[in-house]
Amino acid sequence: MSAVVTSPVESAATPAQKRWTVAQIEALFALPFTDLMFRAQQVHRAHFDANAIQRSTLLSIKTGGCSEDCGYCSQAARYNTGLEREELMPLGEVLQAARTAKEGGASRFCMGAAWRGPKQKDLDQVLEMVREVKSLGLETCVTLGMLKEGQAEQLKDAGLDYYNHNIDTAPEFYGAVIGTHNQGDRFDTLEKVRDAGINVCCGGIIGMGESRRMRAALIAELANMDPPPESVPINHLVQVEGTPLANAAPLDPFEFVRTIACARITMPNSYVRLSAGRQQMSDELQALCFLAGANSIFYGDKLLTTGNPEADRDRGLLERLGMKAVGSLCAVEACAGPRG
Repeated sequence: MSAVVTSPVESAATPAQKRWTVAQIEALFALPFTDLMFRAQQVHRAHFDANAIQRSTLLSIKTGGCSEDCGYCSQAARYNTGLEREELMPLGEVLQAARTAKEGGASRFCMGAAWRGPKQKDLDQVLEMVREVKSLGLETCVTLGMLKEGQAEQLKDAGLDYYNHNIDTAPEFYGAVIGTHNQGDRFDTLEKVRDAGINVCCGGIIGMGESRRMRAALIAELANMDPPPESVPINHLVQVEGTPLANAAPLDPFEFVRTIACARITMPNSYVRLSAGRQQMSDELQALCFLAGANSIFYGDKLLTTGNPEADRDRGLLERLGMKAVGSLCAVEACAGPRG
């Protein structure tokens, strides 16, 4: 027990603490694994049902042809990944996918488009998708890239619940992964989303060659947002042939679990989601991630363009673990309905 409450870590957890430093989060990372897991479980159980998992389904409504140079992305037009550019998906196909997701147990439907940012003519079609998916009784989320002035307000008026826009990695590592925009551009969009009254879905990607200190810096950036994101997707890099990160060194699985635990401890009210890379994870590794405080998954057969564990496998895993699905995203202490 005493190892869990050692000095820089314990001082970081006091109620008066308003900001996490990178050093404090590094101290969490450095805890013995079982102590870190115990600490994460304590925080998780104080704020959520520890045996409940929220399920979201992600659909690529416009695939390929993106002008950005994100080093991990199969959809960047400049990389030869074998991905064909497609037009924006028709409304009817999107709604059929949403109905299927709901029937399969998803509570939120996320729609992603490979753009630097949406043009107004494209946004108009997405707004209709948001309205129609919302009418099915699903929470709605979109990831459309960087937003212009007024676009977040239009999405809010259409009924959007969440906007996903990841900051990807530590500020000092961002330029090594992406060169066509800077991390500040992403924060600008996140500010627009917050100002419009839309919930924020924001996380990062682990395993791109960053150091542990950089992973701690990423968690610090997320945790110090005011407020922190309601949803925090933690992605494990999927190495896509043809991208600059196709041959990135593999990450120790326990380091990924430690990252989940640090996200849970520093963002106690947020849903921490296992996102990309789950297809490559064993059931045992996923169970460790749930023990570390992950309580949301992307659910279905595909994440934008990369694979995802099949829904039947997910249902079987949750059943074996005695875990249940939850609907609306709400913390135990304030479970009065979906946020936003």
